Amino acid sequence: MTESLDFLVRLLDLEAIEVNIFRGEQPDEERQRVFGGQVAGQALMAAGRTVDNGLVHSLHCYFLRPGDPTVPILYEVDRIRDGKSFSTRLVVAIQHGRAIFNMSASFHVEEIGLDHQFPMPEVPEPEDLPTLPERLAPWRDELDEWFQRPHPIDQRFIGAGLPWKHSEGGEPFQRLWLRADGTLPDDPLLHAAVIAYASDLSLFDTILAPHAVRWDDPNFMGASLDHCMWFHRPCRPDEWLLYDSDSPIAAGARGLARGFLFDRSGRLCVSMVQEGLARVIA
Repeated sequence: MTESLDFLVRLLDLEAIEVNIFRGEQPDEERQRVFGGQVAGQALMAAGRTVDNGLVHSLHCYFLRPGDPTVPILYEVDRIRDGKSFSTRLVVAIQHGRAIFNMSASFHVEEIGLDHQFPMPEVPEPEDLPTLPERLAPWRDELDEWFQRPHPIDQRFIGAGLPWKHSEGGEPFQRLWLRADGTLPDDPLLHAAVIAYASDLSLFDTILAPHAVRWDDPNFMGASLDHCMWFHRPCRPDEWLLYDSDSPIAAGARGLARGFLFDRSGRLCVSMVQEGLARVIA
């Protein structure tokens, strides 16, 4: 396990400070607000640690306020329901006495039922694609410090474009391979939390693709508003997963993006939908 992935695992390993209350630490990074994938992953870990049976099959998140990256986050879990097949949890993330995020998560005991899926797109193999540092090398001087440090998730983008180099007229589609940069413990809850973290790294960028805007444009304001995930089949995030995403619409200062994670055998394992604030400042 690389140092950056080890740090992510420790970041997701919450401290239990009371029954149904957990504390999540913050990375020592220069950020204006907490990364949404971090909060989603930590909240899922908090919820899962109160569930005795079943694996997470869905979660629905709302980002309520920007998180303060300089102080820990408290996660309060409400055990809404424990049934024979399903368990439901509500998690509220709190900083400075106010809710910054909430999540409803459902856990399901494995069953056998109907089975079908869309086929996985035909794409190049991840080993045939350049690493993210190799792709970013021509623009290294333009990128901030966050892009230049090691990251826990290896991302291999497919195609010539990059989400940080948008030009108007692009297509609202994006495909990349991703994988945790090392071997993870055999913990399905940790695997789901790492996938939740990774799912927020590039999904919003699909909304920006057709537009001549970037995250650092002074006349643009973007932020995740909500994030929903459905875990169809167990999969390991330390093995290559194809992230196929699109954005069917942006309107009313909001954009919608969808994502699908396939493993290398072609199984559709996780689906996602995210709505984001896409505001142009006059």
